[in-house]
Amino acid sequence: MTEILLIIPVILLSLSIHEFSHGKAADMLGDPTPRSMGRLTLNPIAHLDPIGALVLLLTRRFGWAKPVPINPRNFRNPQRDILLVSLAGPLSNIGLAILISFIFRFVLFLLERGAINYAVGNFAFFLVEMIQIGIIINLALAIFNLLPVPPLDGSKILRGVLPYRYHQYLNFLEGPYGFMIIILLLFTGVIGRVISPVIFFFYNVLMFGA
Repeated sequence: MTEILLIIPVILLSLSIHEFSHGKAADMLGDPTPRSMGRLTLNPIAHLDPIGALVLLLTRRFGWAKPVPINPRNFRNPQRDILLVSLAGPLSNIGLAILISFIFRFVLFLLERGAINYAVGNFAFFLVEMIQIGIIINLALAIFNLLPVPPLDGSKILRGVLPYRYHQYLNFLEGPYGFMIIILLLFTGVIGRVISPVIFFFYNVLMFGA
């Protein structure tokens, strides 16, 4: 129960930052759609996808939020700008994981030096557990969303670097087909086996420097 109480606020924050970053990038590149749809906010209610949040809660590795709507016609260079907007979400989670790791090192430093008294120390140990969960969830969100399967960010990033003649293959996977592939890979454990080693490699780098 305690772990669930720790996970929920981390999930809400991580998903909100991910989607806000998509919207902010689009807004900066000239598309007002996210702003007009009320998505330039960190309010988790605006971004929450119940199924994606439930998957993240259950797996504690991967999930998704409600996609931020964009209008590529508002971009000066649609192919490049869609790539940048798509990249903004995973990069925000990586940045948040790095920031959280610095907080972890600072709290650990204070604990090791005895700079925190016993009462505050109990809260600090609680905070350290939340930090560890936060790093894993943010790394998982970033790496999962970088998979090149529609509708994940990785497919849009791939679309941004591929010549137009290859876009037809990604177009075929848009809609229910891509989503079905993701669900199949989730339930067969393929995604977990592929991305879990990557997640924990970077987790160890951030937490322990090795």
